[in-house]
Amino acid sequence: MSEQVAPQEAAQKKKIIFSGIQPTGVMTLGNYLGAVKNWVKLQEDYDCIYSVVNMHAITVRQDPKALRENTLRAFALLLACGLDPEKCLMFIQSHVKTHAELSWVLGCHTQFGELSRMTQFKDKSQRNADNINAGLFTYPVLMAADILLYQADMVPVGADQKQHLELSRDIAMRFNNLYGNTFRVPEPYIPENGARIMSLAEPQKKMSKSDDNQNAFIAILDSEDTIIKKFKRAVTDSDMEVAYREGKDGINNLMTIYSAVTGKSYPEIEREFQGKGYGDFKVAVGQAVADHLRPVRENFERFYADKAYLKEVYTAGAERALRLSGRTLEKVYKKVGFLPA
Repeated sequence: MSEQVAPQEAAQKKKIIFSGIQPTGVMTLGNYLGAVKNWVKLQEDYDCIYSVVNMHAITVRQDPKALRENTLRAFALLLACGLDPEKCLMFIQSHVKTHAELSWVLGCHTQFGELSRMTQFKDKSQRNADNINAGLFTYPVLMAADILLYQADMVPVGADQKQHLELSRDIAMRFNNLYGNTFRVPEPYIPENGARIMSLAEPQKKMSKSDDNQNAFIAILDSEDTIIKKFKRAVTDSDMEVAYREGKDGINNLMTIYSAVTGKSYPEIEREFQGKGYGDFKVAVGQAVADHLRPVRENFERFYADKAYLKEVYTAGAERALRLSGRTLEKVYKKVGFLPA
């Protein structure tokens, strides 16, 4: 992306959207359909800023070699899913020092009680009782810095991040009240058709890569055979009718997935499988998902094999991100009374 056409540095006509994804090593079908697929659409109409947030990842213990590999894989996966560095700003969080620097200032304007009320901290503390660290506690402050550095208008959020975004808004408003208008107060972006994908094994809960049951989730790099086998094992019910209604959690989930990858409405799906068994339906969903993900798998193999290109893209992205975020940080430092260097 040339300096002349960089959308983030042109006169702001489009609204700014920021979002990040952790480098977990596995992106599920839920992550893809619920978030990343929508990111691809957003880059056409907004100034989008996307980050692989590897600094957030170390709130739990990481193997350093695996974290480096997973960070690169996550970046390659975003490209494979359709993010275009000519249309959006993409970077790796730890490459842009302003995130950590603003986080300290914002942490000094965040109340202990506010962080104590974060439900995600409570949940993660219970799961990681041997490592309840300060970073896990102040995680939402770093998230606020991620967003506020770029004067984001909107942030795509799922249900598990709404509380963190509310805190980001509170911090921004508190800082603005103390020092004058400094931060844009971000709004949540709720996509019209955001697909909430549930576990294939326990359709009452969200699909998760951390599920002990490997058949409960689809990884977007799973092979075609693996995807179809997992869908064949998906939990349904004894009703044997493909219809979207209350009490049919397993079938509702499969219909949601099928609709998301084919564009078909629920009534169209019901007509398509009228009089057919669940076996036919599960195979059709599996095949549709495998076909939909095939370009992603092929693109990933191509991008991940080209380490020089990946470095070129994330280095250029970090340089632009530092330039953009530096403007906000400079303003913040001046407002709080830091002496210029």
